Formats: sequence, C-alpha cells, structure tokens
Amino acid sequence: MEQVKVGVVIVAGGSGSRMGGAIPKQFALVDGEPILVKTINNFAEAFPTAKIVVVLPAAQMDFWKNYSARFRVARHTTVEGGEQRFYSVKNGIEAIREQVDIIAIQDGVRPFGSKQMILDAAQCAVKNGSAIPVIDAVDSFREVTDSGSHIIDRTKLRVVQTPQIFEASLIRAAYDTQFDSSFTDDASVVEHTTSHRVVLCSGERTNIKITTPDDMVIAEAIAKAIKESR
Repeated sequence: MEQVKVGVVIVAGGSGSRMGGAIPKQFALVDGEPILVKTINNFAEAFPTAKIVVVLPAAQMDFWKNYSARFRVARHTTVEGGEQRFYSVKNGIEAIREQVDIIAIQDGVRPFGSKQMILDAAQCAVKNGSAIPVIDAVDSFREVTDSGSHIIDRTKLRVVQTPQIFEASLIRAAYDTQFDSSFTDDASVVEHTTSHRVVLCSGERTNIKITTPDDMVIAEAIAKAIKESR
C-alpha cells in the first residue's frame, strides 16, 4: 500500500441525542480518550501519509479545535458538514483536493476497526474499485407487514460497516448528484448513480458504531482488551 495515495473522510456529525450525554457522542471519552481521536489515529496508523478530513457540524468546529488540543491526535483538517450525512460526505470528498487513488469514508464513532481490516479493505478497493466491510447476521430477523410479520433468512443478510472505500474517481462521480432519500450509506450512493456493483469484504465484530450508552460499556471492554493484547 506504500505507493497507493489515500484520502480519508471521517464523518462526525452526530448530535448525541441517542447517547443522552452533555456532549456529542464523538467527543465522549473511551479509555480516557475521545472516540473521534481514536478514530482519527486509527486511520493515521493504517495510512501514515493519507490526507484525513474530519467533517463536523459548524457549531462544533471551534469546540473541536480547543478540545482536541488536549490530546495526542494525528494531523487532519476539518470541514463543515451538511443537514444530511450525504452532504457531509460530499463536503469531505470535495475537501480532498490532492490526487489520490482511493477514498475511505468512515463513521467518526467507529474507532475499533483493526489496522489489518482497514488495509485489507483498501487492497480490495484498489483491486475491485470498492470495498464494503460486512459481517454475518447472527440474530433472527422478522419483516413486519400490514398483515403481520414473517421470518427473513438471515444467511442472506449482512451487517454493513465502515470504512467504505472506493476508487477516487468513482466516489467523486457518484457524489456529483443531489440527495435522494434512498441513500443509506456510500455504497447506496454509488449503486444509485453509477453502474458499478459494490464489492463486499470482511468486517469485524469489534468494529462497532458507538451510538447508545450501552455501546459505551461495550466500547470500554473492547478498548481494555485491545490494550491488554499489545
């Protein structure tokens, strides 16, 4: 991966309403460090020369500048987000003006993806044009309809994670469009606006998205396990 030029967009636009805390979830501390700092440093470790852009709500820009100065955080730039995640990602992509080969788009509150998983996803994107990390569904699922509900075959389902990584020209072209309510993630934007068929790769069960107080308990346990394994 040494010769592959990488751009990274980290989307950290959450308000923290589901977390219920005094500050947005991306700024909450896990093992004494803000979640967003962990996420940024994770990608800086995987891609030491990458251009990292962090997308934040306008109202949080000054707070982050002062808050992040208290911690060891890798070099990055910030850009204001939009009303929907789509516009936040779009702004982040446009802020990467350098010529890069691939662009990785990451949830700011998903700090535990391993370096190897990230690098494997990047290799998949270089080879195939896209890489969408997924894990098998382990719960049972039922689809609710007007007439009741019915079981869904979970063997045909996958849980989607980030980073979602794409050939730079592909994701730039995909986001050169207007918002559509059918966009649920970056892969859906690519599928809606281009003829590219996204490629799945292996995610990790510890690559959780921290959105609720219960997630914080799990996150502390994961952080402890990672620290003890080193």
